[in-house]
Amino acid sequence: MELHVAEYGARDGRPLLVVHGGPDWDHSYLVEPLIRLPDWHRVVFPDLRGCGRSTRGLTDEQYAWDLAVEDLVVLIDKLGLPTADVLGFSTGGTLALRLVLRAPQRVRRLIIASSSVEPVPPDAFAGWAERDRRRSAATEPDDRLDGPELTRAWAFGSAAENVWRAEALPDYLGRLERINFSGDWTRRWLAERLGDARPADARRRLADTGIPVLLLHGRQDMTFPAALAEVTGATMRTASARILDDAGHMAHIDQPDRWLAAVQHFLG
Repeated sequence: MELHVAEYGARDGRPLLVVHGGPDWDHSYLVEPLIRLPDWHRVVFPDLRGCGRSTRGLTDEQYAWDLAVEDLVVLIDKLGLPTADVLGFSTGGTLALRLVLRAPQRVRRLIIASSSVEPVPPDAFAGWAERDRRRSAATEPDDRLDGPELTRAWAFGSAAENVWRAEALPDYLGRLERINFSGDWTRRWLAERLGDARPADARRRLADTGIPVLLLHGRQDMTFPAALAEVTGATMRTASARILDDAGHMAHIDQPDRWLAAVQHFLG
């Protein structure tokens, strides 16, 4: 089992571990703007097991959320990091939650970006006409596709749901072109054997760790509602929410400067 890891910044800098989403994507779509953090940060981008250039082709039982989190704990050890800041994006946000609960003593600060501590209610987006319009316009993958080609088709077909600003769409499409997609996790998900990535009773358990949490979100996120981040930020004593206007699920692409500024301010 090998994880592909990209690193930027000073080797002796304060470490920031970035957990990508998908999960059948790789880390590359998150590199910009995080590589613009000041030199005193050491930004670490692993590809999760079964993703990108990490080990793929494992048995179905080896695609489990807790095993992916255990990989991250081992990685922190291998890099010789007593503690690290952690940023989890989308599905990576729920894995970052699991990481904190698995090894709270190894995490200094946590950023949950474009994700949610709480489950998304079935009616969370009811009455949002623009979301309905964009989802109805999305291109459904060909039924004959599977594996990486299915993941790629889903990503491109739903692109307009994930970025809010039309001007940001070309940048997003360019990043999708460069992603090394896989289909290993999707196979288990389609078989309904993957389970919920979000740990049970997450908000209470996360608050009990005492670790500072930033909920960084786009106002127009069509995957995880911004309202959930606002409620969590207002009711969890260790958390604060930063909601960016004119930004969708890929808020770091819609509003890269403001998104990066929020990350930098929180990490200190």
